[in-house]
Amino acid sequence: MKATDKGLHIDGIDKKILRFLMEDARTPVLEIARKIGISGAAIHQRLRKLEKSGLLAGSQFRINPKILGYTTMAYIGIFLDKAMSNPAAVKELQKIPEILECHYTTGNWSILIKVLCKDNEHLMQLLNKKIQQIEGVSRTETFISLDQQIDRQISI
Repeated sequence: MKATDKGLHIDGIDKKILRFLMEDARTPVLEIARKIGISGAAIHQRLRKLEKSGLLAGSQFRINPKILGYTTMAYIGIFLDKAMSNPAAVKELQKIPEILECHYTTGNWSILIKVLCKDNEHLMQLLNKKIQQIEGVSRTETFISLDQQIDRQISI
């Protein structure tokens, strides 16, 4: 691994390590070392360098929201009355726990958010009582996800 003018260059061993960890972040380092054919210490050293470079942004467990009763995923385009409302609106959106992602966008909407709700009624309450009540929000456009077909990271 080395830094270049065009970004970070990772070698074949780094890519193999990353692929193992992207598949299962709980894979033991010694197991990865054995499969790749290098020492566990070398794996640890490479992982430290990858973390220091900023390429690795930690590891996490994924919670299955359906087990907790959250079955409605939606994307909501938010129209703001003026561009100056963006920072204040985002500050208010951060207070809403059902919002998983928030993006400034080009195109029709000022902001696009991804929300997770228990059901359609919960989504309607979220829209009517929280999101559309934020000062500066003029209207919203909602798209309900019927089923997620692809969930992946960038290929290494």
